[in-house]
Amino acid sequence: MGDPTRHPHIVVHPPALDGSRRVTSGDAVLGVASHLDDVVELLRLADLDRTGVERSELVEWQGGGPDDWPGLSQEQHEE
Repeated sequence: MGDPTRHPHIVVHPPALDGSRRVTSGDAVLGVASHLDDVVELLRLADLDRTGVERSELVEWQGGGPDDWPGLSQEQHEE
């Protein structure tokens, strides 16, 4: 079992063609996010909701930051 004092390394992967982004914690896939709120919800469901998504050093944003969701129209982004 891992060290309980060690924080998980969360990765928000680069956007797919549709703008969605895979979210992982170590080797586990937490899910696929279509916007920042989805990332927050995926972390909450994984009991990682105390992690500050946008500014945390625990979250690695690949292929753009928390405001980068290319491929999604503004209407899809607001749903």
